[in-house]
Amino acid sequence: MAIEVTEQAREWLKRKGGIATVRLSPRHGCCGGGAELAVAEARTPDEPERYTRLDLDGVTLHIDPTLVDQGLRVDVEGFLGLRHLFVEGVPLSR
Repeated sequence: MAIEVTEQAREWLKRKGGIATVRLSPRHGCCGGGAELAVAEARTPDEPERYTRLDLDGVTLHIDPTLVDQGLRVDVEGFLGLRHLFVEGVPLSR
């Protein structure tokens, strides 16, 4: 499977418009170095043509092509109006 979206995340996304973007986000350390982390956002990407589109059970995902088939899972955490998406899974293989 390209990516898993939990039932809780699917239901939350449907209430937010049914669209999510899963992309890499650069993180920089205080003493140099950095890493790219997978993040999920409840929105359409700025350049959707650069993403792989998947329609899963009423939710549309735009996934960075480097993240397809990486064994990732999108879930939601938090409570009340403070909920947000997160991505977890295996380290990226490049």
